Amino acid sequence: MSPTKEEISAWFRNLQLHICAELEAEDGKAKFVEDNWERPGGGGGHTRVIQHGNVFEKGGVNFSAVHGELSENMVKALGISSKEFFATGVSIVIHPINPFVPIIHMNVRYFELSDGTYWFGGGIDLTPHYVQEVDAKFFHSQLKNTCDKFDAAYFPKFKNWADDYFYIPHRKETRGVGGIFFDRLKEEGSKSKVEIWNFVQAVGETFAPTYRQIVSRNKNQEYSEANLQWRNLRRGRYVEFNLVYDKGTKFGLETDGRVESILMSLPENASWFYNFVPEPTGAEAQTLAHLVKGTDWISI
Repeated sequence: MSPTKEEISAWFRNLQLHICAELEAEDGKAKFVEDNWERPGGGGGHTRVIQHGNVFEKGGVNFSAVHGELSENMVKALGISSKEFFATGVSIVIHPINPFVPIIHMNVRYFELSDGTYWFGGGIDLTPHYVQEVDAKFFHSQLKNTCDKFDAAYFPKFKNWADDYFYIPHRKETRGVGGIFFDRLKEEGSKSKVEIWNFVQAVGETFAPTYRQIVSRNKNQEYSEANLQWRNLRRGRYVEFNLVYDKGTKFGLETDGRVESILMSLPENASWFYNFVPEPTGAEAQTLAHLVKGTDWISI
């Protein structure tokens, strides 16, 4: 039977708690603090934040299940006719301390209208401060393995979608090494709602083991003040994307979501040095050279 919105929401809440437990185990010190909130227009959520740990400077794993009436602007932007909506999902952004441990983001979500229209969306992408090919290859291989269990066309399609989505036009660079991104997935052709839901669940379950392996491999690397300076500059690019282009941020603000929860994706510390130019042969310049669309990370 097709999952109900209540069943989908309950699974997302359990995913949030599982991922928090995994990240706490990897950090070894900090614990998530939960902040429960209600949305004035209907529904609410549980914001869980980890700060000042051994590994993670700041991170959030958010769950929400909200409902109510969309604004005219949102109705027009989404290209729909019904105003009454229900939306639920989990959104994650983790900012590590060590510059050699990458930032990671994941979002898995479900959206339903009162007229029966629905879709799933989501994505997972990696934003290294220093691009390390072994991590990028492993990350993309794990995502491909997950996608291939459902449809061989998923990974190339969703990988290209991520390259286009996680792009900073005014910088002419990708936010990181990408990953997968998908939206408005729904029952069509031979794929049922159950099959789409199973895929979204598999993406959610890919997060913890994949990221923990990357973190474990890099969290004890030595770093310098210059590395921290570069980390903060790259965090600045992350902020620019989230505030200027990210659709999830815009949706949360347009639907009168809780601002603290929406902006938990921003790092505690970030920098914008004027006209910073890295040494042409340094690791920083090599990282910038990798921030282009279309890289085949699996075959690199």
